[in-house]
Order: sequence, then C-alpha cells, then structure tokens
Amino acid sequence: MDAIFELSQIKSVAMATWKEGQHFRVWAFHASMGSGKTTFIHALCESIGVKEAISSPTFAIINEYQSENNGPIHHMDWYRIKNELEAIDAGVEEILLSGDICFVEWPEKAPALLPANTFHVAIEVLNEQTRRIYTFTPEA
Repeated sequence: MDAIFELSQIKSVAMATWKEGQHFRVWAFHASMGSGKTTFIHALCESIGVKEAISSPTFAIINEYQSENNGPIHHMDWYRIKNELEAIDAGVEEILLSGDICFVEWPEKAPALLPANTFHVAIEVLNEQTRRIYTFTPEA
C-alpha cells in the first residue's frame, strides 16, 4: 500500500491497511515524533473491534486490548527503551512470539527482536493535515 490521506480519512485508511496486513501478527510502525503513529493505531484498533480505551503506552511500554474478532492486541511503544536487553527485560520478546497481534511503535529501538515476518507501516508527514502511508515486508 502506498497512499496519501487527510487525517479525516484515517479510519478508512486504517481499515484498508488492516485488510492488507491482517495475516501478520507483528506490525512495526515507522514514523517521526508527532506524525500520528498512536492515532493511526487507535483507528486500527477500533476498526478491528477493540471497544476499550486505547491510549499511548509510552510510560507503560505495553498496553493490552481485547478485540472481539482477533483476541488480544498488544500495543507497544519502545520510545523509552534504551536497548534490546531492556526490551527483553520488559517482556517484549515473549509477547512478540506469543502469536497475538502486536503493534510496535519505535521498532528501531530494538530491531533484532522483530520476527522476520513483521509487517512494516511507515507514516510520513506531508503537512499538518496530510500523511503518506506505505507498507512493506522484508524481502524473502
């Protein structure tokens, strides 16, 4: 997927992204600070049936939600993680290997922990109301 969208279209773009990547269990979100990673994950969670409050796990590192159709959803924010050992100590590796859906913000903080079949989502700020989103998977 490679699309340009206005923030008012985020829910439909989240649903289209889910349709493309729903068979992946781990999603890595690449974007700069303030680009809308958490907002996009919020729209994504709503589109797949999460009913509870969805918030940034910046301080908790990991939030868990329940999806009516997809079971547990783990939303991770690795921004405050200093290295892979710290991520492992926080329980990240176990969750990534659990088979549950995992949405990871700031994956570049511990890239070696991501499974080979991670679905990558990049968000680029074009202006205050417009974003470009593109998805990719590692080469086989």
